[in-house]
Amino acid sequence: MVPTADAVAPGSLGGATVLVVDVLRASTTMIVALANGCAGITPVADAAEARRLARAHGANGALVAGERRGEPLAGFHLGNSPLEFTRARVGGKTVFFTTSNGTRALLAARAAAAVGVAAFVNLTAAAAWAAGETRDVVVLCAGERGARSLEDHVCAGLLVERIAAAAPGAPLSAAAREAQADGRQYARDLTRLARDSAWARRLVAAGRGGDVAACLRLDTTTLVPVYLASVDKIVTGRG
Repeated sequence: MVPTADAVAPGSLGGATVLVVDVLRASTTMIVALANGCAGITPVADAAEARRLARAHGANGALVAGERRGEPLAGFHLGNSPLEFTRARVGGKTVFFTTSNGTRALLAARAAAAVGVAAFVNLTAAAAWAAGETRDVVVLCAGERGARSLEDHVCAGLLVERIAAAAPGAPLSAAAREAQADGRQYARDLTRLARDSAWARRLVAAGRGGDVAACLRLDTTTLVPVYLASVDKIVTGRG
């Protein structure tokens, strides 16, 4: 388990299956987008690159989306709210996506053998996908500006719990065991994170309580997005 995107050591993910987690809100938003018919999502490092790639793709089939510090980017079609990524807005479209933490984590995972996107909304399916890849599994949390985020850590712990159940006897790192313990504290009531997570409280205060509620729902889909680094696109995997 890796607690933040910044903590990924060069060369450490080669040969592993990685689950990237950014509960509030990039992972959840990408899962919802693909469930609503989005053709694919390209994670990019910054706004200028997102605009450039969208222009190259063609205006009719491309959208730019993302945020910085939780706020939508000026001139972008969409922000980072899962509630925005409806079938009417994203169906059949390719989204060029840049966020403060989540897309950074995805880009940090490019060297892995397989990369999936996980959140609470697809937790059981994501764990089953990772276990089924039959490699060492690393849960990579996006974190918040280089610091651990509670909601990502809890999600990672619940993923570890399910993966360990599917692979009895598999060794767990100390970080994985710590996350597992945190996950167990919230397993019966994820909505407590709306109060306990600093970032959740900030989103609620900014009028995005609907986003927080949507992100703290468990197993609403079996869709697991997969990042194909060779073509630089996140597409629908299991679902």
